Amino acid sequence: MGNLDVALKNAMNIDGAIGAALVDYTSGMTLGVAGGTGEIDLTVAAAGNTDVVRAKLRTIEMLKLDDEIEDILITLGTQYHLIRPLSNHTGKGLFLYLMVSKSRANLAMARHQLRAIEESLDL
Repeated sequence: MGNLDVALKNAMNIDGAIGAALVDYTSGMTLGVAGGTGEIDLTVAAAGNTDVVRAKLRTIEMLKLDDEIEDILITLGTQYHLIRPLSNHTGKGLFLYLMVSKSRANLAMARHQLRAIEESLDL
């Protein structure tokens, strides 16, 4: 779990980070959480986004696309929510979830840094 703690800490070091989590999209269970606010229950938000991941995976399958999700971006009025499924064999069925402030984050850098965190994560 030490590697997960480091990954979540690194995610929270991304400019504008509000919260980060590692989520199992098959069960909706959150395996690790960092940050968050009093108004936002990060565990509920992360679990809710399992439906987003599942829906996109079903769509890819129905379209018979030979492709994978790199990341999913949800843009809210004041926040970006990034969902990045883990691509290595030990992370199958998991995704990193990052919430950042729109006014404080550089979206391109946040995506780049989250990809680097995902690539370094070994569970």
